[in-house]
Amino acid sequence: MVDVGSGAGLPGIPLALARPEWHLVLVESSHKKSAFLRQAVLELQLRNVQVVTERVERWHPPEPCDVAISRAFSDLSGFIQGAKHLCRSGGLLAAMKGVYPDEELAQLGSDVKVREVIALDVPDLRAARHLVLLKPLSGAA
Repeated sequence: MVDVGSGAGLPGIPLALARPEWHLVLVESSHKKSAFLRQAVLELQLRNVQVVTERVERWHPPEPCDVAISRAFSDLSGFIQGAKHLCRSGGLLAAMKGVYPDEELAQLGSDVKVREVIALDVPDLRAARHLVLLKPLSGAA
């Protein structure tokens, strides 16, 4: 799994903690944020996490991933264009969103299929959250 534009490590670090059997790559273009991520990985002893300091559009994984996820990278179209090359054939793009992204979904091109939009219930949060699952159709690895 690749966390695109990882920032402070969300959702990549919590996923790595919850699923130690998964291998996660945190891709972050900011050197300052990447240094923080590397320190967090060391402090938390996360042996299943790799930090890559690079713009996601320029980074090519040694092997295509099963899932590329993003919490706040860009709108859906930008996320698809920036990250679809990361996924293996049959892989998924997963975008965490707030309110149901009607407008963003309406603007999607023919290079992706919406697999599912899942409403999330976040404890102690009185705000809408959704997980958009997308399947890249063309241009994917």
